Amino acid sequence: MIAVHVTHEAVEQMGGIGAVIAGLGTARAYDEAISRTVLLGPLMRTDQPVNRRLGEGGKLLYSSLDAIHTAPWSDRFRPIERTYDVGVTYGTRPVRAACSNKTVEAEVLLLDVFHANRDRLNLFKGELYRKFAVPSDQFEHTWEYEQYVRLAEPGFEALKAIGCDESDERVVILAHEYMGMPTALKAVLSGGPNTRTVFYAHEVASVRPVVETAPGHDTMFYNVLPLARRRGQWLEDVFDEVVTNFKHPLVKAARYCDHVFAVGDRIRDELCFVDPHFETMGVDLVYNGIPAGRITRDQRTDSRERLARYAERLFGDRPTWLFSHVCRPVVSKGIWRDLAVLDTLESLLARRGETCVYFMLGTLAGKRRTPDVRQMERVYGWPVYHEHGYPDLCGGEEQLGEMFDIFNRDREACRAVLVNQWGWSRDACGDRMPAETTFADLRRGTDLEFGLSVYEPFGISQFEPLASGALCAVSNVCGCMGLARREAGADGFDDNIIVGDFLHAPEGLSIEQLVSMPVDQRDAIEADEAARLAEIIDAKLPRDEDTIHSRMAQGQALAERMSWEHVVSDYILPSLQRASET
Repeated sequence: MIAVHVTHEAVEQMGGIGAVIAGLGTARAYDEAISRTVLLGPLMRTDQPVNRRLGEGGKLLYSSLDAIHTAPWSDRFRPIERTYDVGVTYGTRPVRAACSNKTVEAEVLLLDVFHANRDRLNLFKGELYRKFAVPSDQFEHTWEYEQYVRLAEPGFEALKAIGCDESDERVVILAHEYMGMPTALKAVLSGGPNTRTVFYAHEVASVRPVVETAPGHDTMFYNVLPLARRRGQWLEDVFDEVVTNFKHPLVKAARYCDHVFAVGDRIRDELCFVDPHFETMGVDLVYNGIPAGRITRDQRTDSRERLARYAERLFGDRPTWLFSHVCRPVVSKGIWRDLAVLDTLESLLARRGETCVYFMLGTLAGKRRTPDVRQMERVYGWPVYHEHGYPDLCGGEEQLGEMFDIFNRDREACRAVLVNQWGWSRDACGDRMPAETTFADLRRGTDLEFGLSVYEPFGISQFEPLASGALCAVSNVCGCMGLARREAGADGFDDNIIVGDFLHAPEGLSIEQLVSMPVDQRDAIEADEAARLAEIIDAKLPRDEDTIHSRMAQGQALAERMSWEHVVSDYILPSLQRASET
């Protein structure tokens, strides 16, 4: 079987899809079942040097952009470039596992679609509308939409040029999210007997903005969904604004694929709410895996010591507990819920004479330069204190900075630090960070990882500290909870995972009342749940060696059952086999 992954992360891992491809590609079961892995996507940048075109360790075999016209690729790609007015880049790059650093090689096909043959492109857009009800004329001025439509036809032809149709071997095109859908639909139109298409739903792009922008967030949406279904209504009937979302028609068109994968139980439910066809065609659950490396007690102790030293240098005293949340600081992550939990935890810890420092690591403005970080640290005490404007708060981080500032004004037991950066090292975070610190220390040394998201299709990072024995506080809308429940079985997960439930809307509310839920009503529900979670956290924090030892043993056992090796063998590969045999 040849697996073609259509994604914007064909070269660089920028988010969850890249992590999934790395986890899949480096799993032993995947390697044994898949003869070739091809990563197909648009060329995002043309200004990179030739030796970085395919990322670190990449090897170019052909690139019209760089005048690399080696045989036989020149004869195969030049007709495609002339026909569609695009550029082709082809080669290989290493794909590395996050935890083990295991490396495999994947083929990479990039299409430079900044130009296009307009006449051919418009013919294809006409086909998308007539056959699949995808109205490109409404969205073609949105580059995030347009580039993936431009990729479809020349990308599909380029796959044939590298031999993906030269044998009886089945080719499975995995359309990762809406980005891969135009290519999948092109494959459907081609009618090739050996090609199968899969829509790989890492989220439901029609639903995410509804949940994020509504004042009631998940409290509203996941109470509306079952009521609407019982009334015979679909997403567009209740939330008509979705029709203006350029991703929506591509998600709906996924029903024309041969198969659909969903990374979580709620994603499957959401797809069925988008279009009734998803109910009858069936949607396979293909959970993501999590890193599951073995961690020793000494490693945990050393990492925790580095975190504690950093906290002490920031505040002048060493905290009893260290909490963290690693994520992009966007609405869906529900970071205000973390602070609400800490608000109640303040008095509980103070009563015990304990303190905590909470690190929120993530950025919306990209990685800051080391000289800028040191300047901010020296001049006004970043990351404890912040200023508006680059290189500090910008790109949407401003409100979050104010939220943290307000929280810290009258707190003594719990202090929150917004590290609006990517990376966890002295170069990334300043001279107060212990010199030997790495990102692994943040995962191994934390006592509790937050993940109280309002929309979280899966959520790998929430469980990354599981193997170190950390508590993981996640909301019940997180897709990772479906896998945890299945794999924990009779053993349960209560010692390691604390589940937040923010869906307790008052009984008897109608769909209309839920949709118009005001912020103060949601705030009251969240405040009650935050108080409940704080009580549980206070009771479960490990205050003796036996508890730490037990948490590490149980956490590692559960993480192993949720690892990529197990997930690929038990969930993903069987679904891939079914997709190829359709």
